[in-house]
Amino acid sequence: MPKPILLSVDDDSDVLRAIERDLRSQYGAEYRVIGSDSPEAALEILKQLKLRNDSVALLLADQRMPRMDGVTFLQEAMHVYPEAKRALLTAYADTNAAISAINQANINYFFLKPWDPPADHLYPQLNDLLDDWQASYRPAFQGIRVLGTRWSPRSYELRDFLARNRVPYQWIDVESSANDSETKRLLEALGEEAASLPVVLFPDGTKLLESLPADVAQKVGLRTRAQTDFYDLAIVGGGPAGLAAAVYGASEGLHTVMIEREAPGGQAGMSSRIENYLGFPVGLSGNDLARRAVAQAQRFGVEILSPQEAVGIRTEGSYRMIKLADGNEISCHALMIASGVQWRRLDAPGIDRLQGAGVYYGGGATEALACKGEIIYVIGGANSAGQAAMNFARYAERVVMVVRGDSLASTMSQYLIEQIKETPNIRVWPHASVVEVHGNTRLEEISVLCSDTNTVERVPASSIFIFIGALPRTDWLGDLVERDERGFILTGSDLIHDGQRPKGWTLDRDPFLLETNIPGIFAVGDVRHGSVKRVASSVGEGSVAVQFIHQYLSKV
Repeated sequence: MPKPILLSVDDDSDVLRAIERDLRSQYGAEYRVIGSDSPEAALEILKQLKLRNDSVALLLADQRMPRMDGVTFLQEAMHVYPEAKRALLTAYADTNAAISAINQANINYFFLKPWDPPADHLYPQLNDLLDDWQASYRPAFQGIRVLGTRWSPRSYELRDFLARNRVPYQWIDVESSANDSETKRLLEALGEEAASLPVVLFPDGTKLLESLPADVAQKVGLRTRAQTDFYDLAIVGGGPAGLAAAVYGASEGLHTVMIEREAPGGQAGMSSRIENYLGFPVGLSGNDLARRAVAQAQRFGVEILSPQEAVGIRTEGSYRMIKLADGNEISCHALMIASGVQWRRLDAPGIDRLQGAGVYYGGGATEALACKGEIIYVIGGANSAGQAAMNFARYAERVVMVVRGDSLASTMSQYLIEQIKETPNIRVWPHASVVEVHGNTRLEEISVLCSDTNTVERVPASSIFIFIGALPRTDWLGDLVERDERGFILTGSDLIHDGQRPKGWTLDRDPFLLETNIPGIFAVGDVRHGSVKRVASSVGEGSVAVQFIHQYLSKV
């Protein structure tokens, strides 16, 4: 935790050095002492300290300075740090001015120059001031701060990125907290830059304007570039299947890299609660599962590139080459595709325009607290929708689940159905589907088609969270890897037709259980045709596939 600051201002360099020396001698263990020979420069320093979220305990200024006297400086400084104690350094001739300042300018004390010995004429009074300041001092948040607005898609994208990558941050909604005095002071310190939202402020004082996740990733040290250009095993996708493969592959001696487009954990990482995962009788969040798996993989030496995206693939002899979004290319002997699926888009007028401004795909963990006291809608009836509804019910006034069928029975696990029944502020709206969303800069209403009555109801809505099935994102594979009509990757026996191996297959064996039509390229988890859409099965496939990879590599 950074030390609180004692700031002294005096245009006389000898006096400034003397006061800094005495302050450091007595208070250096608990406070950081900063000096400035210009009140104008000192005000700029205070603005930078405000942007860094540093605490200022004391402002000590000489009264007689050119262009701006001490009283004026302290009055200006009050707008930036009103909690700081304020004191003047004055000559004997300025005593009356100092007393007047105490009465009129809300200054706490004045010291006569010279103050020798400080043990008698400086420290006792400062001790009282600093003790008083410490009594109400609450350490400021030390970490990344994000300034934006709730209904800004770019602000939502940034917050979601930080949350999913487990980067601690403080969110400051400049609209909802517009009347908060601390937010006002922060915006004043930013000046014209406050218009370039979202703004990300870092503890070292640097800032990013109109921030994008890739810029923030680089700043916080997330790795996007590979350390080498060749690996035994490359894994595309960082969900449960990819993480399990990474752990087992690296623990068994394979030089392993994992490439994740957004954040390790995949869709499972966005689940608010997973209650049917073996070994966790009280359940765990997807974020916790991902965090533990990432730590485990890194302990075995897995190199994780995130956020990074695979955009192309080719083969060259026994090498499998992956082209990355940044233009670089890495090669490997064995490639595992564990890229999972993405939420299917809801086809309704207004959806794309309001995405991130009240329309969200997936769990929306960053939005749960903001929904306090609101009526929100969860679209879909599978387990992921049920988990999200249970999470939102902790904050929202009411959660309405919009489902096409007549109940949840055919699409959701029984334990979730029972929990939803027992939660009084969750309502299930059957035979319903969203056909249009309305709003200018944010979601305001939705139109819902009731199939049982063939009528459309238009209801107020501040947020909807969409879980209507998922599809793989496998276009980047081109024509190299065989897929079904929906884009899921074919593996193992699904590649054998009329006893014939896949076209172009070069080995004297059938494809392994989780192997694609290209030897050495494997597919696991939700991206694979015929997979069971459960976390445990994805983890199992990722683990089992490593054994086939060892068999493949033994023949390369």
